[in-house]
Amino acid sequence: MIREYNALQSSLLKSGSSFVRPVQSFPERVKLSDPATDVMTDLGKVSVVNVRSKTSMDKANAKMIRYGVRMLLVLDDNDQVAGLLTATDVLGEKPMRFLQNMGGTHADIMVRDIMTTQRELEVLKIEDVRNATVGDIVATLKQHNRQHAMVVDEAADGRQSVCGLFSITQIARQLGAQVQSFELARTFDEIEAVIARG
Repeated sequence: MIREYNALQSSLLKSGSSFVRPVQSFPERVKLSDPATDVMTDLGKVSVVNVRSKTSMDKANAKMIRYGVRMLLVLDDNDQVAGLLTATDVLGEKPMRFLQNMGGTHADIMVRDIMTTQRELEVLKIEDVRNATVGDIVATLKQHNRQHAMVVDEAADGRQSVCGLFSITQIARQLGAQVQSFELARTFDEIEAVIARG
């Protein structure tokens, strides 16, 4: 039976080879009335960039830069969500407050020392997101003064799985705003300017 098939020619993997990462394509332009899922990073299609809570803050920051993201999902040793680390956590005042309270040097700061912990994370349910618009998500992020929002799917037994992410910067770009700054208030102002022109 196997005689009917031909073996493929193989070769050695070249040095410096990379690997394909899944990429989700977003609509280039959206309106506030479009479905919220048009601006959601779907973790069923894209791998989330993550980090361990015991990783140094500097290594986590380097990872954000390397992957071109401003948020990392923080995992514990059992691959469960321990928290969330944003560029604002790393570049804001949290590191200085930690050093003032605990002493040490910048290199001593771990992700767990400055992340938003799992107990503090508010999430959106996927059922609500599927019935929401882009405008609803913008309003939600603005009301809670947040750059990011996590979306969860809840199983019948009540267990949650993070299945999506929203980023106000990503939404602003898709709405046509020229995002000049990663300052949250300015990003909302840029979105409002696009709406006023629209």
